[in-house]
Amino acid sequence: MKNVLLLVVGLVGLIELLVPSWMVRLFTRVAYRDADDAEPREWFHVAARLEGAVLVTVALVGLFRSARGSGAHGDTSNESADEAS
Repeated sequence: MKNVLLLVVGLVGLIELLVPSWMVRLFTRVAYRDADDAEPREWFHVAARLEGAVLVTVALVGLFRSARGSGAHGDTSNESADEAS
């Protein structure tokens, strides 16, 4: 389940990174009753692209750690210490 969530976050981040204006328009329509009157500032698309990059990075790091098995359930350092004693 965690991997699916990370994948969804990564895909949303990738879309936001590649086409930030489309995502800003989408979220504006969802958030406001009259989205035609809402106009984002010039820097907002850059901030959306930066947010997309952060989301993609977080998703990739999480998926990489999950694949390596270094999560709370995959950590075997305590098991090998118990076997040695």
